[in-house]
Amino acid sequence: MNMLEVEGLRKEYPAFTLQDVSFAVPQGAIVGFIGRNGAGKSTTLKSILGLVHRSGGAVRWCGQDVADCEKTFKENIGVVLGGVDFYPKKKIRAITDVTKRFYPNWDEAKYQHYCKLFSLDGEKRVDQLSSGMKIKYLIALALSHNARLLILDEPTSGLDPVSRDELVTLFRSIVADGTRSILFSTHITSDLEKCASHIVFIKDGAIVHSGTVGDFMAAFADRGSTLEDIIVSIERRELDESAIV
Repeated sequence: MNMLEVEGLRKEYPAFTLQDVSFAVPQGAIVGFIGRNGAGKSTTLKSILGLVHRSGGAVRWCGQDVADCEKTFKENIGVVLGGVDFYPKKKIRAITDVTKRFYPNWDEAKYQHYCKLFSLDGEKRVDQLSSGMKIKYLIALALSHNARLLILDEPTSGLDPVSRDELVTLFRSIVADGTRSILFSTHITSDLEKCASHIVFIKDGAIVHSGTVGDFMAAFADRGSTLEDIIVSIERRELDESAIV
């Protein structure tokens, strides 16, 4: 069963276009969304979430168009997007008190568990948090209303290696029972190798490949023997071709 299905998604800007983007997020999967900066990852995620208006295509939640189940869709997803910030002088506790009102499935015990796990102090102001701690706080919020799908934009990019490993381990535990899924964009290949079951590769607004990690490695076997080798080879070739042009 696919938890999320994206079909023929288009978003047109004057200088950039998402071109019929299609892929699926199976239930119980961790899907790594990869591509160079500017390839269309963030635009795709924002289009899925309705934060930007789609020019075309469909987004389905458990087989149903999200336009027909918007409330259910939003209640069952947890979102962490890059560039999102809070009022800098507000305490974490105050922001959480407002946020949890929007989720009927809010689990306070689970929230406190993640605050302890991430060493988050509810009495600290947002401007007292490092970039990494802000990401951890956003993830704690996303995980605390029993979301079935997490949509994360570069969730590990601001974290140190130890914190990234902790988060990747957490990702694996989240999907372990097969009822929840994660879609996350990243440029950190080691994180993909440690947790992703599927990969969606986007280039210049179009999907190059979508499938399991095994399928991806088989499709690009001529580029290298490891996931990192393949991704580096593809990116290097793109740069070489751009330089020639």
